[in-house]
Amino acid sequence: MTAAIIGLLWTGAQAADRTALYVSDAIVTGTGEQNRQIGFRECLSEVLVKVSGDFTLTGSTALAALQVQAAEFVASFSYRDRLEGVPIHDEQGTHDRPHDLTCRFDPTTIDPLLAKLGRKPWLSPRPTIAVLLAVHDQRRRFVLTRDGSESPYMADSLAVAAVPLALSVRLPDAATLTSKDLDFVHLSRQRPAELKQLATDIGAEVPLAGTLVWSDAARGWIADWRITENGREYRWQIRGVSFDEAFRDAMRAPRAYSPATARRR
Repeated sequence: MTAAIIGLLWTGAQAADRTALYVSDAIVTGTGEQNRQIGFRECLSEVLVKVSGDFTLTGSTALAALQVQAAEFVASFSYRDRLEGVPIHDEQGTHDRPHDLTCRFDPTTIDPLLAKLGRKPWLSPRPTIAVLLAVHDQRRRFVLTRDGSESPYMADSLAVAAVPLALSVRLPDAATLTSKDLDFVHLSRQRPAELKQLATDIGAEVPLAGTLVWSDAARGWIADWRITENGREYRWQIRGVSFDEAFRDAMRAPRAYSPATARRR
């Protein structure tokens, strides 16, 4: 089942910038050696996840062992002062100003590391994912759009959730929903062929449909997700989380979800 979803998501038409896959960033305090090493470890973890598209690497003991040697794998790095243009004041110096640390890695280094971890680079074109989400919060029901006023924070959060796996997401606009008479109830009942057409209409390849419902009992949001392709439907759920975590969970689907956390219907 996991292989089927990988195959589905590898058929997207939008090619990823392969060079960008091997670059990662971390926020560090100053440019000192100790904080630089912390940044190197974070950047190595991020780039291995991004290149493989596999979030399950995060927190693995094998990855932790590689992070000890992170500095050896960095091809080059650079800093950008996040307070650039702001004069140093009081006793503050460059050693304690926040910086963006950018690490660049060589594919000939990263790809063998992934092989040691039992993974492969995901260099095939990555798809644009149409997120078709019906939301029921404490007060109302709505469909999340890219230009709606119901919850701009959710749209921003969704975009951020796609970044670690180098995915592209697209939400419908309000006009599209109005033209198709799609509200919370109707979107929840859309058949696979209809979802596929809606994804195409908004310039995406893969429809990821779901509902996001607030639950006092679960002390958070309950998200139900589904992907359908070639007559097969995959469903999974996450409960009692923030909507940020619900979106991160949805973006991990391309490679990270397994039969243990999803079921075919």
